[in-house]
Amino acid sequence: MLDAQTRRGLLLSIRSDALWLNATVENLLAITKLEGGGMRLSTTLELMDDIVEEALRHVNPAVREHDLKVVACDEPALVNVDARLMVQLVVNLVNNAITYTPAGSHIMISISVDDGRVACSVADDGPGIAPEDRERIFESFYTANHGLADSHRSVGLGLSLCRSIALAHGGSIEVAAADPHGSVFTIELPAADVSFDKE
Repeated sequence: MLDAQTRRGLLLSIRSDALWLNATVENLLAITKLEGGGMRLSTTLELMDDIVEEALRHVNPAVREHDLKVVACDEPALVNVDARLMVQLVVNLVNNAITYTPAGSHIMISISVDDGRVACSVADDGPGIAPEDRERIFESFYTANHGLADSHRSVGLGLSLCRSIALAHGGSIEVAAADPHGSVFTIELPAADVSFDKE
């Protein structure tokens, strides 16, 4: 007979496994639909700052163990995007930073507009990603060894979905090393054209 505390622990573990499996299946389905052209984007004019604000309502609660900072754009960062998918992209990037950096690490989200492009970067000061892994990090089912003491369950779909979402919007996503250590993931999207013809 299991005591109450053991039963509670088992139930929490089962719930965690179920949520992880559900998220994995949803990611895989979304990637398949996006890459196969089976998902139609429902685009609206959005401020990238609002996308980030909404995403932060849905990130891993463990974000409280990190020092998170958002640097907003000093001009309207307008994009035509499927808001639901773009929020998911940002959630995945922030959750990735939370998962693969130790508690107390810094995570910075910054938004900028330059030459007709809107950029949103998620930077951390964790252990970083090896150069050979950076080349393949966006491939489906590819996971990198981040060298943390504890292991993190992953099948390598989160970043692959990020790439699929960015490409579906005519954008791009890249990863680079942060200085002095850590990683910077940057999404670039076409800035929305809100100019009006003058008669």
